[in-house]
Amino acid sequence: MRQQRGEGKVGCIITLLILGVITAAAIKAVPVYYGDSELVDACDFIASGASKKPIETLEREVKDKARELGVVEALTDKGAIRITKTGGGDAGICTITLHYKRTINFYDVYKFTRTIDKRITKPIFENIS
Repeated sequence: MRQQRGEGKVGCIITLLILGVITAAAIKAVPVYYGDSELVDACDFIASGASKKPIETLEREVKDKARELGVVEALTDKGAIRITKTGGGDAGICTITLHYKRTINFYDVYKFTRTIDKRITKPIFENIS
C-alpha cells in the first residue's frame, strides 16, 4: 500500500496564507469603513436635532465627531463638510453634505482611495406640541 501522508500540506499552507492576507487587509480597511459609517450616522442624528441650533454649532458638532472617530480628512479638506438650513417659519430642511477622500494604505503594497460623498437631508420641525 502507498502512503498518503503529507499530500494535504500544500493546500493547507495556501489556505492559511490566503486567510492571513485577508485578515491583514481587514485590519487596515475595517476601521476606515467603520469610521465613515459612524460619521454618516452621527450627521443623520445631528441633522435631526438641528431646529434651534445655528449652522456654526452644527458644524462644530460634526467636526468634533469626525475628530473623535479619527476622520482627519473630513477636517482638513476644504469643503469636506457643508451644512445648510433652508425654509422659514416653523419648518425647513437641514442638509449636511460630506465630501472627502480617505486613503487606505495596505502595508505600502497597495493604496486604495475611498471617496465619501454623502448628503443627509432631514426636515426641521420647530413647534411640535
